[in-house]
Amino acid sequence: MAKIKTTAVQDLKTQIDAATAEPAENIPGVVYVAVNKKGEMILEHAAGKAGLGVDEDMTLDHSFWIASCTKMITGIACMQLVEQGKLALDDGDLVEKLAPELKEVQVFDGKNLHPKKRQITLRMLLSHTGNFFDQRVQDYYGAGGINEFSGLPYDYLSQPLVNQPGEVWEYGINIDWAGILVERASGKKLNDYFQEHIFQPMGITHINMFPTKDMLSKFAYMHDRDAKGNVHRRNDGHLARAPLIAQTQADRDAIFQQGGAGCYARPNQYAQIIAMLLNDGTHAPSGAQILKKETVDAMFTNQIPDMPNFGRQAINPPKPEYSNALPELYPEPHEIPQGWGLTFFLHLKDSAVHSQGTGWWAGLSNLFWWADRQRGVGGMIATQILPFGDLKVMGLWGQVQAGINAALED
Repeated sequence: MAKIKTTAVQDLKTQIDAATAEPAENIPGVVYVAVNKKGEMILEHAAGKAGLGVDEDMTLDHSFWIASCTKMITGIACMQLVEQGKLALDDGDLVEKLAPELKEVQVFDGKNLHPKKRQITLRMLLSHTGNFFDQRVQDYYGAGGINEFSGLPYDYLSQPLVNQPGEVWEYGINIDWAGILVERASGKKLNDYFQEHIFQPMGITHINMFPTKDMLSKFAYMHDRDAKGNVHRRNDGHLARAPLIAQTQADRDAIFQQGGAGCYARPNQYAQIIAMLLNDGTHAPSGAQILKKETVDAMFTNQIPDMPNFGRQAINPPKPEYSNALPELYPEPHEIPQGWGLTFFLHLKDSAVHSQGTGWWAGLSNLFWWADRQRGVGGMIATQILPFGDLKVMGLWGQVQAGINAALED
């Protein structure tokens, strides 16, 4: 069972502490956790402050907006319903029956709308080949624009396609639509489904689309890093603010429950979901079977073998305040093919950091999770810094993850 050598744990914590020194230039506050498939936390450490200039230490009890780390949870919900026969990966008719909006959606080329050539399937949505979001979408809305974090259903459900279904991998609102399919196939609101069928069986209490009072009492502040590399605490509050201030059920019902980015969480509780995946679908501490082994295997199978270079496309964000421009989404030697599972990046070759078959993904405010099924270890680094692609955070993630791998007991 994966465990870190005792002699290495303090060194890893020291590295994390060092990353929060000079917080206005480095990282104001961070939580880093690692878990094995038995659900044992083999590394847990919080460093720095809950917010720059805030007299509150970051702790393991702090909650974060986990943004697109929500996608993996939505994928689990979808695959539970696939197991039950309520959803199917390749049934376009079923998708259109549950979401007739996807029957009518058209493709926008930057100037005109065109009919789509084929049906959208759940597999396409979970593989980001349904294709919804880039500068063309911004252009589609004209001067009125679009706000992806407004919480308003219109900002998600009115978007056109930007490529023909199944032809191109392009990041977008695909998994928000997958969340809608979960709601309509199950008859439950997405957050309620998560709570009842994923979180409660595993004893998870601090992951929610509407943070509880206890979560809000220990909540990490949102920051921006400017072009000179300096960090500033946001003066206009949290980017994903609407769910934080929803007071009544009517308030909550008016907010779109976003399967692609809607959850808030304690990292050590998110790690229990990772532990379940490492353990082939069963959460060892509770004994709850969330997925069948063959379903987890399917999630960790490359869905786009005909697109081995998808992660080498450049990121030219239409809103640079949200994401840095990057020459490649994920840089690797070009002879190494890249893969995508059902909601996350897949490594298809062994490397110093990732074993073959390792899955990982990220959240906009610079959070990253990984699940290395070969080594039996996974984890998360959590911060609240915009824009995405922060080199300080990504460097710490890789540095400590490599240290964990090197320190695993035989």
